[in-house]
Amino acid sequence: MRVLHFYKTYYPDSWGGIEQVIRQMCVGTGRLGVTNEVLTLTRDAGPARIELEGHTVHRVRMDFEIASTGFSFAAIRALARLARKADVIHYHFPWPFMDIAHFMARIDKPSVVTYHSDIVRQKNLLRVYSPLKRRFLRSVDTIIATSPNYLASSPVLKRFEHKTRTITYGLDKSIYPQPSAAVMDKWRARCGERFFLFIGVLRYYKGLHILLDAMADIDYPVVIVGAGPIERELKEHAARLGLTHVTFVGAVEEEDKIALLKLCYAMVFPSHLRSEAFGISLLEGAMFGKPMISSEIGTGTTYINIDNETGLVVPPNDPQAFSGAMRLLWEQPERAAEMGRRAEARYWELFTAERMAESYHALYRELAARHGGKRAPLRDRTV
Repeated sequence: MRVLHFYKTYYPDSWGGIEQVIRQMCVGTGRLGVTNEVLTLTRDAGPARIELEGHTVHRVRMDFEIASTGFSFAAIRALARLARKADVIHYHFPWPFMDIAHFMARIDKPSVVTYHSDIVRQKNLLRVYSPLKRRFLRSVDTIIATSPNYLASSPVLKRFEHKTRTITYGLDKSIYPQPSAAVMDKWRARCGERFFLFIGVLRYYKGLHILLDAMADIDYPVVIVGAGPIERELKEHAARLGLTHVTFVGAVEEEDKIALLKLCYAMVFPSHLRSEAFGISLLEGAMFGKPMISSEIGTGTTYINIDNETGLVVPPNDPQAFSGAMRLLWEQPERAAEMGRRAEARYWELFTAERMAESYHALYRELAARHGGKRAPLRDRTV
C-alpha cells in the first residue's frame, strides 16, 4: 500500500500541529506496512527529497503566496508524477492551491481529505473560493472530520455528511524525546515547578490576548512557548499590562518542550475562533497528565478537554472567566491533579497514534478495494 500525502508545509520547514499529525500518520501507518510519501512546498534551497522516520518527503519550491496560500507550478507536475505510483492520495485541507492542483494534475486515484479546519478569517476570498472548494470536496471519495464536535458544528462538513466519517488525531508518546536531567534543571531554574503553560504558534486565533487580559487580575506564573506573526504585538500588550509574571520563551527544541510539559502545573489554551479545530499541544498536555483550561468554540478542543472532568472549559473571549478558571485550579491542587489523571486516561483511551493509524490503514484498504485500481469517470474533476 502506497499513500501520497499533500500539504502546504511539512518538516523540516515547519513544525506546526498539522505537520505533527501527518508525521504521526506516516510513522503509525508505516508500522502497518504502508509506504508513505509527503509532497510539500518549501521556501529554501534545501534538498528536494528527504528521508524522515521511514517516509519520504518531496519538497518543491513555492513560487508565490496569496493570503497565506502557497502556489507552485512544480507541485502540480510533482503531484501528477507521484500520484501515478500511489494507491491512495491523502489531502490535508484547507489549502486552496491543493484543490487547483488536484484538478490540473488530473488525479484519478482513490482519495481522502482530512478536514483539519474551516476557513474562518478570509471571508471575501472564501466567497470566490467556495465553488472550487465544493467541487473539490465532491470529487474526493471520503472526508475525515477530526472530532465529532467539528463534524456537528461545521456547515461545510454537514453538507458532505454522507461521505464524512470521524477519525480523531492521535499521538505516539514513545517518539517524543526524554529530556535530560540538565535540560530539566535548566527549565526548573528558569520557570519553577508550578506554572501555567501555553504551547503554540503565536497566531491571531490562539486567543493569547485573552490570556494576557486574564493575567491582569492574577499573579500566577505563566510560560508562553512559541513564535509567530503576532509575537511582538503580544509582548507589547503584556508590557502595557505590567505582566512581569508572564514569560515568553520563544520557539524551543522538542526536548525543551517536553521538559516544560513535564514541569508545568496545568495547560492554558485560550483559542477563541474555529480556526483552532483541535489543538495538538492541548492533546500533548493531556498525554502528559496535565489539567487543562480551554474555551468552548465547538471544535475538537472540547473533545480533548471535558469540562470538570479533565479540566475546565470557559466561554470564548472572556478574560474574567479564564482568570476564574485559573484561580480555581491553582487553589485546588488535589482537584487539578485528579483532572490531570483523567486527561491522561482519556488520551490512552481515544487519542493514541496507534488507534489513529489503524483507522487510516483500514480506510486506505477500503478505498483501494472499492476502486479495484480504477476510478469513476472524471465528470467532476475538471475546471
